[in-house]
Amino acid sequence: MADGKEYISKTGEDGSVNISEDVISIIAMEAMREVEGFGSISNPLSKDLAELIGKKSAARGVSVLPEEDSVTIDVFISVKYNYSVVQVSQAIQEAIRKSVEDMTGIPVKAVNVHVGSVAFEKGKQA
Repeated sequence: MADGKEYISKTGEDGSVNISEDVISIIAMEAMREVEGFGSISNPLSKDLAELIGKKSAARGVSVLPEEDSVTIDVFISVKYNYSVVQVSQAIQEAIRKSVEDMTGIPVKAVNVHVGSVAFEKGKQA
């Protein structure tokens, strides 16, 4: 594709469907927002560097790695204070896997959740 975006292709009998990595990132972001205890999306340093050299992403903090017949998704997040990091992370993994597979038909090989901070309510800090 000539527009500089990365696409994941699904080929069938009637032709092919090309899905932008940005679309998968947005699906993952929306799935995470539905999980109780999700704080916010973090922006890893590598995304900042990618944007400096001109590669912008619609979903900062979400990385999609296409593989042969599947995708691996990395998300960088914070978890709300007083929630189990492990339980929130597992719920996010399941929500992303289900949403991406249901909406795109592309199998999700793995969802790696990177918890980099804790989100506090406004006015409450440790």
